[in-house]
This record gives sequence, structure tokens and C-alpha cells, in this order.
Amino acid sequence: MSSSELAKKLGLARRTISNYAQKGWITPALITPGGQYRWRYDDVVAELRKLAEERRQERD
Repeated sequence: MSSSELAKKLGLARRTISNYAQKGWITPALITPGGQYRWRYDDVVAELRKLAEERRQERD
């Protein structure tokens, strides 16, 4: 799915998706020859859950 589709499904801005990818917090399934990201929703959700858990552990 596109970044816009992913953002809508997650309730985030498309720019937030791009920022997360640039920071290495989420990884696109594919980058098109034109530089557009393509995503697998389940993979991104798993990455965001892992990130949230790591941050929770850092606070504890």
C-alpha cells in the first residue's frame, strides 16, 4: 500500500510515515524506482509495537 493509504489506516499524517521511515523506525516493503515507499500494514504495525515496547522499557 502507498504511504497515503498507510497513513489513513493508522490515523497519521503521510509526512509522519515518511519521517518514521527516515528515522529507521519503520521499513518499507518496497521502494519504487521513482522513490515511493510501499508498505505492508501488518509489518508496520509490528514495527511500531516493537518501538513502543522498547521506549516503555527505557522509561522503566
